[in-house]
Formats: sequence, C-alpha cells, structure tokens
Amino acid sequence: MAENTKTDALGPQNIPRYVWIILALLTVFVYLFGLTIPFLGPDETRYAQVAREMFDRSDWVTTTLGGFSWFEKPALLYWLQIASYSLFGVNEFAARLGPALFGLGTITSLWLIGRAAIKSEISNLNFEITSRDFPNWLALISASSLGIIVFSRGASFDIIITFPLTAALVSFFIFDQSVEATFKKRYLPLTLFYVFIGLSLLAKGLIGIVFPFAIVGFYYLLSRRFPRREFILSLYWGTLLAAAIAATWYLPMYLRHGYAFIDEFFVQHHFQRFTSNKYRHPQPFYFFLWVLPLMTLPWLPFFFASLWKLTKNLFLHFTSSPRLRVTPSPLQLFATAWLIVPLAFFSFSGSKLPGYILPSVPAAIILTAVFVCQLAAASNKWRNAVLVTAVSTFASVFLLLTFALPHFAETDSVKTLIQTSNERGYAASRVLMLHTVSHNAEFYAAGRLLRDTTGMQRKFYSVNEILPALEAETGRQAIILVPLQHLSLLTRDERITTDVLKDNGELAVAIVTAK
Repeated sequence: MAENTKTDALGPQNIPRYVWIILALLTVFVYLFGLTIPFLGPDETRYAQVAREMFDRSDWVTTTLGGFSWFEKPALLYWLQIASYSLFGVNEFAARLGPALFGLGTITSLWLIGRAAIKSEISNLNFEITSRDFPNWLALISASSLGIIVFSRGASFDIIITFPLTAALVSFFIFDQSVEATFKKRYLPLTLFYVFIGLSLLAKGLIGIVFPFAIVGFYYLLSRRFPRREFILSLYWGTLLAAAIAATWYLPMYLRHGYAFIDEFFVQHHFQRFTSNKYRHPQPFYFFLWVLPLMTLPWLPFFFASLWKLTKNLFLHFTSSPRLRVTPSPLQLFATAWLIVPLAFFSFSGSKLPGYILPSVPAAIILTAVFVCQLAAASNKWRNAVLVTAVSTFASVFLLLTFALPHFAETDSVKTLIQTSNERGYAASRVLMLHTVSHNAEFYAAGRLLRDTTGMQRKFYSVNEILPALEAETGRQAIILVPLQHLSLLTRDERITTDVLKDNGELAVAIVTAK
C-alpha cells in the first residue's frame, strides 16, 4: 500500500501499512520463539505438572500436584496446557503456548481499544490522540514492553488473568463510547464484558470480578457521570452470565471436594494471602510503585512524562471553573481508573510478587502510548526513534533467548541433571533431596519424588536420614540432588557408594547406593 500522508482532525497518517504488517508478524514471531527452553523458577514446573496430572487422568476438574490436592489456583491455565499437551505432547512449548497466546491477545485487545478511542476522540472533539495510527502505536508499545514480554513467556497465571481482564475492560470501553444503539456496536461489547469476567474468574479467582467492577465504578466517578441505563440493567443478567461461565469449574470442584476446596482456595489463598504474610512474600507498601514503572521499559521515560501531564490535566479538571475546565479524554480517564485500582489493591496486600501488578500494565501502556503517539505524529525524528526502540527491543529479546537465557536455564533447571541419570539407566529410580528442595524437579522427576504426609517434598539433612530411605528402595539405591557445597557428605561417607553423574554449577546429581 502506498504511503498515506493525509492530514485530518487526528493528524497525519504517514507510515505505510506494510510496515505495520511486518511489525505485527515480528511480534508474533518473538512471542512464540524460544518457548522450548527448560522451565525457570518454582512456579512454571509446578503448574505444568498439575496440568500433566490432570491430562494423564483425563480430568478437567481436580487439580493435584504429586497426587496431593493442589487447590491454590483455578483451572484456566491448566485447561490451556491440557489442550496444548494433546496437540504437541507434554513439553515446555506446550505448557507455555497458552500464556504466549494470551500475551498476543492482550496486545490485540489494546489495539481494539485504540480503534475505539479514535472514534471517541472525534465524537467528543477532544484531540489528545493525534494520529489515526494510534491503535498501531499502542499495539507496538504494548508488544515491546518488558512486563508483557516477560510474563507472556512463562507458564504462570499472571498473563492468564491479565488478558481476560484487559479484554473485559476493552469490551466495556467500546460499549461505553458507542453512539450507535445496535447489537454489534453496543450490546455485543457489553455481553463480552461479562463473558471475559467469567473467564477472569477462571483465571485467578475473585479479582476477576472485583477489578472490572471497581475500575468501571471509579471511571464513572472520574468522568463525573452516571452509568447508562443499559449497563445498570446488565448488572443483573451479566453477573449471572459471568457466574455461569465460572461455574463450569467452581461448581464441580465444590461438589467433589466440599469445604476442603472452599477453605484452601478461598479462605487460605484469597483472604489469608491478602491479609497476612502466610506465604512468605513480604514487601513494603510502596513495592509496586517502582515495580509497575519498570514493567513499561523501554518506555519508562514516556510513562513518567505521561503521568506528569495527566496529573496536571486531572488537577485542572477537578479544580477549574466549567468554562476553563481541561477534560482528559475518556480513554485517559479510563486508563487512570484501570491503573489505580489494582495498584491500590495489591499495595495493601500482605503478600506481594512482581507479577501481581501485571493487570495494571495495560493501563500504563495506554497512557504511555498517548504521549508517544503525540511525539511521533509531530516529528519524524521521534517517529523513527520509537520504531527503532521497539525493533531494538525485539532484537534484544531474540538475542537473549538465543544465547543468554539457555545458559541461565541450564543452571536454574534440573532438566539436564535428571536426563543424565535417565540416560544412565535410572529413569525409574527415586529422586531424593539433600540440603535442598527443587520445585523444578516436580516436572522433570514427576512421580519419583519422596514426599511427606502433606504432599511437600521431603528434605534430608544427613546421610543418617537418607539411609532408611535408600534401604526401602529397590537395589538400595536412589538418585540424589545435592548442592555442590554439601556433596562431600555423600562422597566421604563409607556407608554408601556415590557415583556423581553431573552438576549444573549449583546442584549435582548422584547415584547413591547403601552398602
């Protein structure tokens, strides 16, 4: 398509369509590339293993880890992994494919809200957005933001909740800004709002319904207006629709497990996680005030600049006389509510992890994109700088995934250690832990770990403790994972024979036989 330099109420559109198509294809490639590296950290392997156990049992309801109840999270991630396992086999790529697609879905949702925002700008005669390419800029900035890239590559729940929440809020904004009272323009988006709330409940529990309603309510407060009659009426049928979707998992779980499910899932992993440090993730109140900005890298300076400009506009919006009042665009007000609600909620939580704040990142990206789009529309130098920054980010991710991350994964994961023992003929041997617990082994040594009565991996501290476990095994031997600094406990003890097979720089794997 030839370059279009037409200028209208929303400014110039001067980037050829084929450039945006190339950037879209590059985004898809980057998000699907490198999903085969070994699992990193404790969560990926546990969630991948929960899904594998459900897959092996052909059970889409009960979540278990090592055969023990594992009611921490709802089922949406596991369902995605089970579907991928059936297509691609049980492996890292299949476990991560769903999150990667949900990352792309988040980007697509933001592109759609960009399109809706342009129509809103025209109808409200409020030209904060200065280019018809705004949806493309918004998608490009979101695709190249650190938070979306990182969490779209992990088999974890953070992007799994972020996509349906984003899609729900985008659907609401399209409904709210529609001037046509047709099913397609108004009632379909409103219906999708509740559909995605139902999926959000399946993604990570109660925040899936608390956040959308709180954000929408705060948005109306900032906008100084009442909701439409259609929205108020929809609270009745829409909430029932969302509940019906969520009930596809919650109801059979309750029927199977009764109060045990209610206690572990809701009482412990919702209320106690929020009100206490039971799960040992303490951080100061201001933790997310610096984590959230970092997730906007490499666009961090633009994010801060957009916040400064927005703060001034909001101050004038609430303090100026009606005749002189500065009114931020509906998109900016909506993004402000979207940014603040999860940020405030999780700041008060007793348990804090970086991924918790990911649902606020799309809002931060929207505010950033409005500011960046203004720069890009006003100056070819800024436009080219933004394009180069995004492409450079993609190139950096590709290089990291190709050269740096595989080496790091080799040290962080026990995959090659377990594979080495399997290749030596010990694929069925018990795996014991000496002075360590490897959550990574949940997947790579599945079904072979020794557990206590609560289902937790048993941790040994001496050969005296290990000997009874060895004597209970066939051939009086087992595979032992041990930190390198404690390896001498095995090699110097005359009551056992130790054959050290391999180490990854942190842990060693050894075949240990009781004499």
